[in-house]
Amino acid sequence: MTELHPDLRENVRLLGELLGQSIQRFPGQDCYERIEEIRAAAKADRRQESGSGQRLVTLLGQLSDDELLPVTRAFNQFLNLANLAEQYHGIRRKQGHPSDLMVESLGEVFERLKSGGVDPEELHQRVADLRIEFVLTAHPTEVARRTLILKYDEMSDCLARLDHDDLMPAERDEIIARLSQLITEAWHTDEIRHERPTAVDEAKWGFAVIENSLWQALPRFLRSLDQSLSDATGKGLPLQNSPIRIASWMGGDRDGNPNVTHDVTRQVFLLGRWMAADLYLRDIQALRAELSMWQASDELRARVGDCREPYRQVLAELRERLVRTRDWAEAGVKGHLADETGILFENEDLTAPLELCYRSLVDCGLEQIANGPLLDTIRRAHTFGLPLIRLDIRQEASRHAEAVAEMVDYLGLGDYLSWSEADRQAFLLRELQGRRPLVPRNWEPSESVKEVLATCEVVAGQTPEALGSYVISMASKPSDVLNVILLLREAGMKFPMRVVPLFETLSDLQGAPDSMAALYQVDWYREYCQGRQEVMIGYSDSSKDAGQLMAAWAQYQAQEKLTQVASQYGVHLTLFHGRGGTVGRGGGPANRAILSQPPGSVNGSFRITEQGEMIRFKFGLPRLAVQSLTLYTTAVIEATLAPPPQPEDSWREMMDWLTERSLKSYREVVRENPDFVPYFRQVTPETALGKLALGSRPARRKATGGVESLRAIPWIFAWTQMRLMLPSWLGSDVALEEAARHQRLPELREMMRGWPFFRTYVDMLEMVLAKADLRIASYYEQTLVEDESLRALGSSLRERLNGCIERVLELKDQQALLESEPVFAHSMRVRNPYTDPLHYLQAELLKRDRESEGKGEVPDMVERALKVTMAGIAAGMRNTG
Repeated sequence: MTELHPDLRENVRLLGELLGQSIQRFPGQDCYERIEEIRAAAKADRRQESGSGQRLVTLLGQLSDDELLPVTRAFNQFLNLANLAEQYHGIRRKQGHPSDLMVESLGEVFERLKSGGVDPEELHQRVADLRIEFVLTAHPTEVARRTLILKYDEMSDCLARLDHDDLMPAERDEIIARLSQLITEAWHTDEIRHERPTAVDEAKWGFAVIENSLWQALPRFLRSLDQSLSDATGKGLPLQNSPIRIASWMGGDRDGNPNVTHDVTRQVFLLGRWMAADLYLRDIQALRAELSMWQASDELRARVGDCREPYRQVLAELRERLVRTRDWAEAGVKGHLADETGILFENEDLTAPLELCYRSLVDCGLEQIANGPLLDTIRRAHTFGLPLIRLDIRQEASRHAEAVAEMVDYLGLGDYLSWSEADRQAFLLRELQGRRPLVPRNWEPSESVKEVLATCEVVAGQTPEALGSYVISMASKPSDVLNVILLLREAGMKFPMRVVPLFETLSDLQGAPDSMAALYQVDWYREYCQGRQEVMIGYSDSSKDAGQLMAAWAQYQAQEKLTQVASQYGVHLTLFHGRGGTVGRGGGPANRAILSQPPGSVNGSFRITEQGEMIRFKFGLPRLAVQSLTLYTTAVIEATLAPPPQPEDSWREMMDWLTERSLKSYREVVRENPDFVPYFRQVTPETALGKLALGSRPARRKATGGVESLRAIPWIFAWTQMRLMLPSWLGSDVALEEAARHQRLPELREMMRGWPFFRTYVDMLEMVLAKADLRIASYYEQTLVEDESLRALGSSLRERLNGCIERVLELKDQQALLESEPVFAHSMRVRNPYTDPLHYLQAELLKRDRESEGKGEVPDMVERALKVTMAGIAAGMRNTG
């Protein structure tokens, strides 16, 4: 059995010991001993010692109301500290102890590609043209408060400082004293948000990720890419190329979120400019201290005249404009009009003076100085620009159609919503090709349409660098795209913004290729998009609609056909992957996911959402962010230059055979079984999730309704909390059972050997099954499901989960899950004694919470403890929604 790396184990032990000391000081020794007793019982229970399970339940049942909160907080804090230790271990560089989680370097991948026959010239061109964009989203699964995240980051720094063999005893004691202080601060900090963050708060959180991590990580990563590319091809990365871009939905995603208004979006654009100006000011101050040289090129002299310190002169002028820009943006955020004279608005206003200094240094033979911090700032300027991030706008298709319909009705042109798709397209294209404005001067639209038009006006007032994509959710036809382009034009848009249909449900995915082909057939549209198109694939809603196996196959086929259709019309396609953190929402290890995409679909460009707690796990620390950027970049380059082979026809037939069965069995339970929704509501904490102030967006698209109205995140979060993990395996169990019954497992093993897509699917399924826990799921049912008639469904689901585990073990010829992932398996075992008590407590607290609600009032201590169990289980599972 693989154990944790000794250094990781030592860090987990040290952090746990320091937390224990904090608990001993407050609430005191009695509470500490009670917690240790519960932990010991949980460990014994996992070892299946006789009577241990009942002992654990008894101990937890004996907790007084006053003890509930400190006990739940203790287990929650330990799980967060374990995450911190693992995260640090993933990036540590202690001599002789390489990380278990090290990723393959850029240089290693470049050499492998060259030895596989890739021409160095092509390799250079592909890397230089690379476009990878990370879209930070505020999906509400980051349960840790910002104030605690900052403490965890400093704890990680302390672990790094301890990671030296040459520390003096006094130095080591000093570091441990600071670590103890930070853990005590965290223990005495309320870990639960009591007020839901606003959309602007979420945007600020996104900016903080850039300020505290990506600002340092990005130039560091680009240096590594430049050097590796130069070593492999003889040429480095061109100065102005920015293969990595950062975009955001925070403050722009209004789909189903009434709290994101045009005013919020305007504020977020201005806040981005304020933060960017402030960050560049810090860079310029540092550069002025560095660039004290007097040698300068004729070009630079022509700009500044005959002064002694020409570089400082240029930078002083830039500093002055950055200060003006920051003041202007700050005034705008406060709703004041400020003088726009001298502010930096276009990116070139920032990059031109920096590149002038760079060229001058190179011309004077001072390349070593030019390629220092100045180069880092230039690369930041080309990547982040003056807006800091590119803000996406997302809105639902029917809202745009409603806006156009009101205009058409006011002008007396008919009932737009009743028109055929052909008539809508003909009308939209006539208007788009004409020059007259469509919006009447004295028209008073409805409030909802007024908001759509106001948003378009805010968007039209931005520079191209400030804008990502305009994403249309629930898109299904060409007019959905043309509606948006017309509304943007009417608002005064001067350049073609990327308009991106999002295909989410199973039927949308299946219809996506025909829909895009109809759009490409429009000559005017092909000219508008200038030969480049982005299409977003929705993972979470398709999984909720059809089950994970069917959704994965539908996504694969849609991407294949979309790639073929784009190629047929000479359009370069970028697929935008709307993945979540969990397997149920399309998540999982990024490099495997990218390398398992259909051949040709990753064509030098890749866009992906990064959400909630996954942003922190991937980009929360600079070294971690460099590692993540390396992992994504190598995977995109490899998928572009050495894509996987096309799957065999027999494998496609097999997938059709499997998914026909999985879809039917999934929908029979989720859609057709009348007991399912009542069971879901009773057995999971779904109805209590609203108590956690996780994000600015409501949990439901509509105030009432069944599973179909529930957002994909709370749907997954709820099943994860009680460890049935249903969305990730339901349907696959029947498909694999049928395959075994028909002696088709040898075919599936052949597919796993030769087809990365199928192998990745099975590996992700195995990982989810390892996180499921039949005993815990059963305990939730015993405690919470009052209606006896519903328990038959629960029993059936657990039996199916167990059958799915057996089939996966048979398919992979293994005795236990995660045999090929021993480090991950051991990590789960380490966490179980801390997550188990939280699960048992949560079930009991949910019961008390529901009983109290029936009486009219929930005790504060019960509600707070319940919230902490949710946060703790989320930390223990590492991905929540």
